[in-house]
Amino acid sequence: MSGFGRPPSTIIFSPTPPERGSFPLDHDGECKPVMQDYLACLKKAKGTNADECRILAKAYLKCRMDHNLMAQDEFRNLGFQDEGKKEAEKVGTGGSGSRLEELKRENEELKKRNARGR
Repeated sequence: MSGFGRPPSTIIFSPTPPERGSFPLDHDGECKPVMQDYLACLKKAKGTNADECRILAKAYLKCRMDHNLMAQDEFRNLGFQDEGKKEAEKVGTGGSGSRLEELKRENEELKKRNARGR
């Protein structure tokens, strides 16, 4: 009778905190344009981890660090350890380097569009 009112095999859930702790939300929208660019990139790339989206993800994390919305950390600790190698390879291959420059220009245009939309 001690289990009266509840199922007999109830599993007790004990939550665990996130590894890196919690961080404040961006209530003032300081990093919102970069976040919107990143989400648009993910939609365009159909959810794949494309290089142009990784550049935007890195920019978003940098914005959060710059505005004290997350703790300062090195990008290699956040999963960007091979970014320097990838960019060097792209520039060294000729045609792919121009693609990277094109994506950077497109990113700047998106930022300008978002700034005008505010």
